[in-house]
Amino acid sequence: MSSTTTLKRHAGLVDRMANTVGVDLEEKVMQGQLDFDGISDAVLNCVGCTAPDECEHWLALNSSGADSAPGMCRNSELFATLKAGKLA
Repeated sequence: MSSTTTLKRHAGLVDRMANTVGVDLEEKVMQGQLDFDGISDAVLNCVGCTAPDECEHWLALNSSGADSAPGMCRNSELFATLKAGKLA
């Protein structure tokens, strides 16, 4: 997979995971809880994951929403922090 394709895939996974657990990343940026570098870091963190297919499967199973990201998610702590209204 090309680096651009990989980055786009993982950017999509980060956005979908955030939405699934009830975190609107754009809203968090506007509220000052997160900056754009934080989103970039989350995407790069996701790129380091060795199980993106498992992530996609989990997202499909939880398309109606979930309380938290699965333990395998490299950004689960970030999403929990943002969901709690704390600064990332």
